[in-house]
Amino acid sequence: MTPGPRSRRPESRRRRRSWWRSRWWPPAYALTLGLVVFAAFVLGGNAGDGAKAAAVFVLLAAVFAFGARSETLQGLAGPGRDERWAMIDLRAGALAGLVTMLVLVGSWLWEIAHGADGNPYGRLAAVGGIAYILAVALLRRRS
Repeated sequence: MTPGPRSRRPESRRRRRSWWRSRWWPPAYALTLGLVVFAAFVLGGNAGDGAKAAAVFVLLAAVFAFGARSETLQGLAGPGRDERWAMIDLRAGALAGLVTMLVLVGSWLWEIAHGADGNPYGRLAAVGGIAYILAVALLRRRS
């Protein structure tokens, strides 16, 4: 019997891939992000607010670590996701992007209407629009 393609992968690659699918990935990511946010606050001279922000990330990590039985948390976290969750994720990302762009454009218009230059809202909206156009062009070429 010929070994399947999965068994031909080097051992280190199999381990790395399984880590990304591990239930411990989301809590570890949240804790790491909490440390980065805390460090940014400390560098900015505001360790107290950094500790509060890091505590939010610790709480999020605990939710992911101890809420493993929740289907919603499993879908958010990634391990064991199926096609249904991939589509939910795609639609949620699209809706979040739409809302973000609407808020950016609305904020830009508000700033301009009140005599300001509209920054940084205009720049962020431009980056989002350019990223969308490039993604459409790239995905069209790949399909």
